[in-house]
Amino acid sequence: MKPNIYTIPLRQLASGDFLYLQIYKFTGSQTGKKAYIQANLHGAEISGNAVIHNLIEFLMTLDNSQLIGEILLLPVCNPEGVNARSHQFSSGRYNSYDGKDWNRIFWDYEKEDVDIEAFAKTQIDLTETEIKNNYRQEILCSFNGQLEKINSSSSTPFYKQYRYQLQSLCLDADYVIDLHSSTNQSLDYLYCFHGREESAKLFILDYGILMRDGEYDGDAFDEAFLKPWLALERSLKDLGKPIQFDIESWTLELGSGMKMNPESVAKGIQGVKNYLAKKGILKIAEFPLTEILNNQINLIPREDMKRYYAPVGGMIQNRVGPGTIVKQNQRIYQILNFNKNQELPKVIDVLAQTDGLILDNSTNHSVNQGDYVLGIMIGV
Repeated sequence: MKPNIYTIPLRQLASGDFLYLQIYKFTGSQTGKKAYIQANLHGAEISGNAVIHNLIEFLMTLDNSQLIGEILLLPVCNPEGVNARSHQFSSGRYNSYDGKDWNRIFWDYEKEDVDIEAFAKTQIDLTETEIKNNYRQEILCSFNGQLEKINSSSSTPFYKQYRYQLQSLCLDADYVIDLHSSTNQSLDYLYCFHGREESAKLFILDYGILMRDGEYDGDAFDEAFLKPWLALERSLKDLGKPIQFDIESWTLELGSGMKMNPESVAKGIQGVKNYLAKKGILKIAEFPLTEILNNQINLIPREDMKRYYAPVGGMIQNRVGPGTIVKQNQRIYQILNFNKNQELPKVIDVLAQTDGLILDNSTNHSVNQGDYVLGIMIGV
C-alpha cells in the first residue's frame, strides 16, 4: 500500500523561501474511521517523527484491505519551530515573533458564539450516527469561516493561519494523536480526557495525566479537537440521552526533548499500532495485543501533579531522577547557592512535600530563583 504524498505551502519568509507541510495519506479499500497523527508541534520534541517514519514504512508493507478507513500522518508539523536554534540548543516551543506557545493557539468551536445545548435539543430523537454527522458539519462550517479572514486584504496573524492548516486536516477525524516529548528529561506518559480512561490503556504506557472537565481551556491541539464533543456529550446527558461518541484525542509524551530515545520511540510505535488495531482501523497480525487486557495505567488527575521551582538561584546537584518513588520529607535535590554577602557558598536541601513518583527533571542544572526543577506525580 502506497501513500498519497502531498505538500501544503505554510509560510513565505522575507527571503522569498517557503515553509511547507508534507502529508502522507493512506486509504484503505473499505471506508471507515479516520485517524490523524502529527509530530513535532514543539520544535525540540522530535521523537514522534521517528514513530511516524516507522508507521509509514510499516503501512507500506500492508495490503489496502488491511486498512479500514484512512490514516493521515504529518511529521515535523511545525517547521518554523523545528528550525529554531540558539547555538546547539533547540527550543521552538514559542513563536519567536509574538511569544505564543505553539500548542496554545488552537481554534475551539465551543468558544464561538454557539449554543450547544440548543443544538442537542434538536437532535434528541436522532441516532448517535446522525447526531455525530450533524455536529461535525456544524463544527466544520464554523471553522471554515476563518478562511475568509485569512484571505482578506488585512489577513490575520500567522498563528491563526498556521492553526487553520493543521486543524483543517483533522477536524473531520475520529481519532487524533499528537506526538510530543517532554521539554525536560522525562518518563513516557500521555494526557487522557475524563471518560476515555479505558482507551488510554491501549497505548501500553505506565503513566498518564487525567484531565477532568473544567481543567482545560481548549487552546491545546488535543483539547481543541475533543472539547466540543465532550460539551455535546454533557448536554445530551442532561437531556436524558447519554452518548459517548467514539471520538478521541491524545497527546503522547515520548521521552525527553532534543533526543530520539529508542525506547520511547519503540513504545510510541507499539502503542499507536495497538490503538489503531483495537479501533478497527488496522487488521494486522499480533495486534491488538492480548496482554493489554490486564494492562493498568496510572492516571493521575492534573491537580495531583506537584511542580517544584527553585527557591533560590544556584546550581542543582544530587537530584532524584525520573521514575524514582519518593517519600514525604525525603531530599529530592540540592541547590549550590552562591551569594554576594561576603559569605561562603551554601548547599540547600529541598525536601518532598508529599509521597509520589518523579515524572521529569528540568534539563538545565543551572537555575534562577523561580525556575522549574522537577515534577512529582502524587500518590503513585
